[in-house]
Amino acid sequence: MNIIRWTPFRDLVTVREKMNNIFEEAFISRGEEKDMVASTWTPSVDIYENENELVLSAEAPGIEDKDIEIKIENNTLSIQGERKIEKETKEENYHRIERSYGSFYRSFTLPTNINQDNIKAEYDNGVLRISMPKKPELQPKKVKVLKPKSKSTK
Repeated sequence: MNIIRWTPFRDLVTVREKMNNIFEEAFISRGEEKDMVASTWTPSVDIYENENELVLSAEAPGIEDKDIEIKIENNTLSIQGERKIEKETKEENYHRIERSYGSFYRSFTLPTNINQDNIKAEYDNGVLRISMPKKPELQPKKVKVLKPKSKSTK
């Protein structure tokens, strides 16, 4: 079982982002153009770890890979991008718009055992997958227990 350091401010940032989304959705002006530009959204993220790497998967359907930017700065991984509304359909033909559009930003503090030089990202079928390999010297090592040498008596 891994021990995860709890940072209370990380939870506060998440709550703040959710409250901002609620207020933006409630108070967005409802002009003709504003109806088509949706409120702020955030892709859902799963993070898991195995023996060799930490993996972040984010759901970001409807985005082109050129509209996603990943940065690593000061031990923080940030993902930002934009999902644009399709302008091919005439706006007056819409009966309902439920999908969210617009830009997003997510950031995550990286553990110290991540090899930041070898981080790789793939984007396939609307899922962004970021693989972050662990530094080999900081990976857990198994130590073999040996039987003590028998002492000879003279």
